[in-house]
Amino acid sequence: MRTHQKLCLSLLASTSTLLISSNLLAAPVVLELDYDIPVQQNQVAFVPFAGDSVLSPIILNDLSKTELKVTSKDLPQQPRSISELSGTLPVWQSMGIPYLVVGSTRSNRGKVVTDYEVIDIKSGRVIEGKQSLTADNNKESMRYAGHVIADKVYELITGIPGDFSGRIAYIEEVGTGKEKVSRLKVMDADGENAKTITEVAGSIFSPSWSPDGNRIAYSVQRDKSYPVIYVQNVSGGSASALTPFSGSNLSPSFSPDGSKILFSSSFEGSADIYEISASGGKPRRITNWPSSEVQPSYAPDGKSFVFVSDRSGFNKPQIYRYEFGSGNTTKVSNSGYATS
Repeated sequence: MRTHQKLCLSLLASTSTLLISSNLLAAPVVLELDYDIPVQQNQVAFVPFAGDSVLSPIILNDLSKTELKVTSKDLPQQPRSISELSGTLPVWQSMGIPYLVVGSTRSNRGKVVTDYEVIDIKSGRVIEGKQSLTADNNKESMRYAGHVIADKVYELITGIPGDFSGRIAYIEEVGTGKEKVSRLKVMDADGENAKTITEVAGSIFSPSWSPDGNRIAYSVQRDKSYPVIYVQNVSGGSASALTPFSGSNLSPSFSPDGSKILFSSSFEGSADIYEISASGGKPRRITNWPSSEVQPSYAPDGKSFVFVSDRSGFNKPQIYRYEFGSGNTTKVSNSGYATS
């Protein structure tokens, strides 16, 4: 038997349940040098947080996987906050590293509170003030807290939100043919903390996250049966069959508010796009062309969706957009072959 993994194109942005607060009063200017020092762009000095042995390695690992060049070695001191740089800021400025991340952890009523700062070395100011985050004192919560802090540090430095606290849904298959077993799994964005959500004898296709990150819709095809779409709660429990129709039911896509699901199905003939309540019920047929229409995906505003159709000719798929308000369909792609 051999094991291989297929990563689906389904990334879940972070859905933080942790408390993040910001003191918007930045620390006063401590000192600025009035001569030029070469600045090493994208360089970040990271001081492991005082009192912590769990968060710092996670944060350092996350940031090291970006364009930022992070170092925690050969630093002139191990400060916990901007106040401890008084008198030593010129030494940090002489290094030419533009950003410094410092922090510390403390206990508060059974929880772990992390205070941290991202310091602009040249000006000696804390970017957006001191940040605080509170997490439960257990392995899973602390791991998630580390990702959330890495998200914020990355955003404060680059201006772009990080997604280290996101999750990836993927399919792991073992065996072939009638012996195939498929597992729908979820892992942290850094590849750690993998968990099996469900296991079936057969194949699992196209998992899709709900906007709130609590559910995943996916298709299951067992031996000698049509693919059926299921909706599963990520936290556990049994899956519910959404499309028990005699046809190929594939490619579920949640609406932005999570109340509806688009999918493709051939239970009324050629494959068309349908919309159905996320809790089940009677589907509404949206496309009705003699060609095959598959792989629907809602636009972020929910006012339209894109899909793939071969109405231009066999083996010549193109991408189209359907507008809910007008019912109009327009071709989006212009190449000879466009899909997914």
